[in-house]
This record gives sequence, structure tokens and C-alpha cells, in this order.
Amino acid sequence: MHLQQTKRASAETGGPQYYFHSVSKSVRTFLRSQGAVRVALITPYGATKSDFIAVGKDHKLDKSQNAVAGSVGHDRIQQGSAAESIGEAIRRWYKLRNGQFERIDIEIDVIDDTFYLRPIRCKYAGSVKSPEIAKVERPLTFTLDYMSPFWRRQIESVRKASPDLVAWSIREIDRVLRDHHPTKLPHIQEPDLLRASGPLHHFGFVLGGYVGKGFDCVSGSQFSFLGFPEYQVPVELKRNSAGFRYQQKKYGKDELSRAVVLCAVHNHQAVPANIDVVEFRAFSKYGRDMLSLDL
Repeated sequence: MHLQQTKRASAETGGPQYYFHSVSKSVRTFLRSQGAVRVALITPYGATKSDFIAVGKDHKLDKSQNAVAGSVGHDRIQQGSAAESIGEAIRRWYKLRNGQFERIDIEIDVIDDTFYLRPIRCKYAGSVKSPEIAKVERPLTFTLDYMSPFWRRQIESVRKASPDLVAWSIREIDRVLRDHHPTKLPHIQEPDLLRASGPLHHFGFVLGGYVGKGFDCVSGSQFSFLGFPEYQVPVELKRNSAGFRYQQKKYGKDELSRAVVLCAVHNHQAVPANIDVVEFRAFSKYGRDMLSLDL
């Protein structure tokens, strides 16, 4: 399926518009039955909230952004209250070159009655090429079992700029890990994991204030990798990721099913979709195996 950009020559009169084409039957049926569906854009980091709204061909949005009967005749994505079009958001998040899009090939998953939209290929007007957009599964996951290419590229970029800083950061994370695993320091608490916030910051992972209610670190928690825009995401602290049970179902009504679990040991056997895990043990393994550090 793809989005076709229209109004390229008249962007000053409302901006580019994006119509759905070749949409799967399940997506089309759901959209037209609902009239309007929230859109979460998949970025290089994973899903992010947006103000974009998918609107069915027999509906339009009123001044309050609610779906009412209409006769536009096209399934489409409307800007809603967003400050930019869906195309411009994709361009910004993926650092694509300037120019008018002709079409953007996409994938859509329906999660919690929201369209999770992933761009997979884009074609510029007047160009015969359709460059692919890299797709990374669980882009913020860094565990013994899976170190995402996104994380590894980020660490390598930091290492090239400052190899001593990377070595120090991994040793500091390993030092914190040893107080939690394989033996546990008596009476140590999960917030002790925050001692590693400095080293993680050097890798582009910033932890917000610890509140210990709902998700542990919400405001201010963000990733900034490889020159891409900063990405805000809630973070939950767990000594063992298997303890992530209660919070994974505690999403606010207007929030996405999206979070990152920061843990000493990853042992969760059924991590939900859109939940990434960052494991301290993985940094130790990376330091020993990839950087030959003496830990």
C-alpha cells in the first residue's frame, strides 16, 4: 500500500495531501467503519505519537477533529493539529533529502485501535528511483540475545569520536551490574540502576527524573542516535525484565503502547510489541567481545 501526494504545485493553499492507495482490505474496512483513526508514525527509534488522523472516504473532520459525514471520496491522512504534513514528518525523522514526494510506500499495523504507520520506500516527483527506508526490528533493544543494528551503529559512532569514553562508560555500567548480578548486594533497590545514567547519557540514552509511579522515568527520558531527532519514550526500571508485567498494561488512554525497559538482566520470555529492552549485561558482553575490554 502507499500514500500518494497531491497538491504539489499548490502547497501554499493548505499543504500537500496524502491519499491512500492499494490499502489492504482489513485496514480499509477498519478505517471506513471508524470514520477516523489515530496515526502513530514509526520512526527510526520506533513508534511515536502524532496528531495525524487517517480519515475514510465518506467522512471529514470537524473543527474539533472529530469524524463527521462527508463526501471527499478518498481515504487519506489529514494533518489534523500537527504542525507539518505526514510527508514532512517522515522526511524529518528519517533525515531524507528535500524535494516533493510523489508516493510513499507504507506498512500499517493496527494496535489499540491506532494505525502504526511505517514508511518503507519513497519516490520523489520527477525521479525514477524509489529509495528504500531501512527497517530495524526493536530498534532500541540491546540485550545478550539481540543487539539492534541501530544501537551498534550508535556505539560505534561514539567510539570513533572518543574510544576512551566508550571504554569508561562500559566499565561503569559493568560496575553497577555487579551489585545486582550474579549476586545481589543486600538491600539494594532497583533505583540503584540509575547510577549508570551518566554512562548511558554518553551513548545517547538520557534518563528523566525517577518518579516510581506508573512508568518510572517519563518526563525527559529520550534517545538521540546518529543525528536523528530526539525521541521521547517512557522508561521502566527493573532488576530483571521478567518483572515487567503490571506496567506493560498501564498505558494512558491517549498514550501509545510504547516503552523501554532498563534492566540488569533480561529474562522476559514474551516481551510485548513496541516494548524495547536495554540490558546491562549486554554492555559487558559488547565490551569484552567487540572491544576486548578487561572487565
